[in-house]
Amino acid sequence: MLGLDRPTSGTATVGGRPYATYDEPLRHVGALLDAQAAHGSRTARNHLLALAASNRVTAARVDEVLEQTGLTAVAGRRVKTYSLGMRQRLGIAAALLGDPAVVLLDEPSNGLDPEGIVWIRELMTGLAREGRTVLVSSHLMNETATFADHLVVLGRGRLLADTPMREFIAGHSRPRARARTTDPARLRAVLARAGHGMTEADDGRWTVDGVRAEEIGRLAAREGVPILELADEEASLEEAYLALTADDTEFSASSAALQEA
Repeated sequence: MLGLDRPTSGTATVGGRPYATYDEPLRHVGALLDAQAAHGSRTARNHLLALAASNRVTAARVDEVLEQTGLTAVAGRRVKTYSLGMRQRLGIAAALLGDPAVVLLDEPSNGLDPEGIVWIRELMTGLAREGRTVLVSSHLMNETATFADHLVVLGRGRLLADTPMREFIAGHSRPRARARTTDPARLRAVLARAGHGMTEADDGRWTVDGVRAEEIGRLAAREGVPILELADEEASLEEAYLALTADDTEFSASSAALQEA
């Protein structure tokens, strides 16, 4: 998309134009690809000032993004003294410098501490609420599930999915519900007559595969079975992703190999 590699086929445009045709690209697209990209001997502020000058962005905007990313107090330090998490914040500051409508982030939480992970999550959702397009590339499925609303899944160079996240999870996982009751024997019998089995968990709850909580509640109410807790148990994004890509993993180890290791 940024013209740093040549595709074997197809095209990618931003706002209907190739990225390379923009005279001041930072004003249209902000990208974080490599947190180590900044020259180590420059200070963070001078790194951003150089980028700003090349795209006619004001020095005042540099101060704004330093504040936004929490780097104001260390803006005068050389980048080579930064931790990975601080460099990651600097890369995000550079991506936001031109106040772009499109933001591309590759593994944005890499190197961040827990507070930083919460911060970048809130930043991305905030940018999206402002009407910007935020494209995030990540292998951290469960972290991605906390902020993404649409997924594009690639496997071995093929497009495997392009769908809203909730639809993706629902389409690649079986229904499952958990229940808690004072009379598990009766509930088991009621569900067995309907073709469903129950599995007891360590915490006293029961798991029922292949059925929604609504159906269990209807059956229990009809038979007068007391229910203390009843809820659908949704598969995680990671589980749904693994179910989809089981045959499209480029590098995988067998279970036997993992056990031997």
